[in-house]
Amino acid sequence: MRIGIDIDGVLTNIEQFSLDYFSKYCVEKNINYRIGRPSYLLYDTFNVSEDIEDDFWNEFIFYYAQQSLARPFASEVIKKLKEEGNEIYILTARWLTNQNDEIGRKMQSLVKSWLDNNNIVYDRLIFSKANKEKKTDEVLKYKIDLMIEDSPYNINELAHITRIICYDTSYNKKCEGKNITRCYSWYDIYKTIKSSNDFKIME
Repeated sequence: MRIGIDIDGVLTNIEQFSLDYFSKYCVEKNINYRIGRPSYLLYDTFNVSEDIEDDFWNEFIFYYAQQSLARPFASEVIKKLKEEGNEIYILTARWLTNQNDEIGRKMQSLVKSWLDNNNIVYDRLIFSKANKEKKTDEVLKYKIDLMIEDSPYNINELAHITRIICYDTSYNKKCEGKNITRCYSWYDIYKTIKSSNDFKIME
């Protein structure tokens, strides 16, 4: 089975990073904010302008790319899945990685280093050409059988063409339906794949 795995929100807890660092950023910059309903879009969660979120990521994206922690047991479970005969495709549309310039190459290099440093094994690393969302072209091109995602946009879009494990977050609670299975941790993902006929691991 070909398993596609997103990075931000699946291998990392970008939601908590964003809440912690963006609230600090706003306080220190005297930016008025009000945390409302959870949203995949940080500016929407904090009820500030999109420009403020852009300024935040301009300042913190490289720090996040180097210092964010891998979710517990992600490396361990992915190694098990690969050893059991599955092909692992890391598929990310992280900001800047689709740029064909020095900044884009720097971010791609940081992604590779982060995966190595966190012992994430994989067969192929794919930088999606999509602008943050909709990895449809890559999922079709590489014939991904199962995609592990957190983005509600990607989950709902990709569920039309492949099976999805939705990594539970506050902003994707409404994602449900055909081809979508919700999981809450990396070992929950492993149990789901092992025990479900829909996610049968190749022997």
